[in-house]
Amino acid sequence: MFFWIFMLVMDLLIPLTMLGLGRNFMKKAPAEINPIFGYRTAMSMKNRETWEFAHKFCGKIWYVCGWIMLPITVILLLLVMGRDEECVEMAGGMICLLQMIPLLGSIIPTEIALRRTFDQNGEKR
Repeated sequence: MFFWIFMLVMDLLIPLTMLGLGRNFMKKAPAEINPIFGYRTAMSMKNRETWEFAHKFCGKIWYVCGWIMLPITVILLLLVMGRDEECVEMAGGMICLLQMIPLLGSIIPTEIALRRTFDQNGEKR
């Protein structure tokens, strides 16, 4: 049972992080354009306007995906509650891999939105 609780906590880290950061990014981008924290791509770091746009856009995606993944994660892990550690481990690993899809996949729509809204120099179209 301890291992199942451990896997539940570990698998909830991604949705909870997406919820927290998504909500924060929607409200306010990090104060400075920096290479360490925030949504950092060449296009998002062009200027302050692209930086804020990218954070607001990606933040919305993360926030929605976080709320979707949270109950799904709990339900899927409830299905393996009481099973042997190998089964719980496999389920937890698969859930974590599936959670990476929206986490990393959010880059694609954000970059598309940036390119539709701004030119290559970061000027609004």
